[in-house]
Amino acid sequence: MITIKEAKTKAEITAFVKFPFELYKNEPNWVPPLINDEVNSFDKKQNPLFETADAHFYLAYENDKIVGRIAAIINWDEVNNQGKKKVRFGWWDVVDNVAVTKALLEKVYEFGTKNNLEYVEGPMGFSNLDKVGVLTDGFDQMGNMITWYNFPYYINHLEQIGYTPEKEYVESIFPFANVNPVFFEKAQDLIKKRYKLRQADFTKISEVMPYVDEMFDLFNDSYASLESFVAITEKQKAFFKKKYISLINPEYIKFVFDENNKLIAFGIVMPDFSEALQKSKGKLFPFGFYHMLKAKKQSKTVLFYLIGINPEFQNKGVTAIIFKQYYDTFTQKGIINCIRTPELVENTAIHAIWKHFDPKINKRRKTFTRRL
Repeated sequence: MITIKEAKTKAEITAFVKFPFELYKNEPNWVPPLINDEVNSFDKKQNPLFETADAHFYLAYENDKIVGRIAAIINWDEVNNQGKKKVRFGWWDVVDNVAVTKALLEKVYEFGTKNNLEYVEGPMGFSNLDKVGVLTDGFDQMGNMITWYNFPYYINHLEQIGYTPEKEYVESIFPFANVNPVFFEKAQDLIKKRYKLRQADFTKISEVMPYVDEMFDLFNDSYASLESFVAITEKQKAFFKKKYISLINPEYIKFVFDENNKLIAFGIVMPDFSEALQKSKGKLFPFGFYHMLKAKKQSKTVLFYLIGINPEFQNKGVTAIIFKQYYDTFTQKGIINCIRTPELVENTAIHAIWKHFDPKINKRRKTFTRRL
């Protein structure tokens, strides 16, 4: 018999976070989160996302053993400001028993119905900076710290209980050797002169911090036209600043300013922490911190995390400036592989800027939906 229990205490939330460690213990491509970091992100007193969102965390038990988990989420900015009557589900992991998935999702439906919502979509997190999508292709590829990994049967579970695909995302990889600077070296000089732009490179995080709030504002402006986008609030900026910026090498953050010193474009690249996280086994101490620090300094693979461009400067070749910055940095650091993290298939503008690098799609993922 399957029973569902809501995880409320810190011990229960910790069990929620740790369940995938057991589920994927023999899967070499699964990349674990940092346990304490994820537990803290589910703490309503610590995470400002809970000011504009509600969430419940559920565990499924069979014979007193955890066999599944799910988070039921309502992003109230999405519901109230965009009129989307949607309840989300995320952090969904299950054994291969569709009855477990069905029992967990029933709790999501109850939460949505109670709040007069009309449909459910997932897997997805609280915001656009969270993980998204169930993996549908690329199960033989290593995961990374900003995506979920799952077994192929997850898709079958959703299809069996009436879900249909909603949004599709692609991930791709290309060797740095594919990057021919001829495509952007001359262009970036012309674009700088034409629009009176200047680039900024950094060697210390302290140099970056004064611009981070402005960067998040630009992030909101850059992605506002995407149908699925929910803007980041002021308090969320501070939270993400604390959570993410320290993980990023300052030399991997690139800014472009106009003649009035206004930020008009940015790029964020992260070292690949996948192997370091696997070695850390979810813990920074006693040895996890060493593995993470080593990867931060020595990883020869990088993840393109975010690129944002002011709408007024989109389609004006500003990415040539950013790519020249990264080309110089990657050459200096001996980077070998570049990974593009999940991008909406419909975001044709972002796909177009990579065409000269001949990226190969190595993963696909989707969110799924159904009416309540």
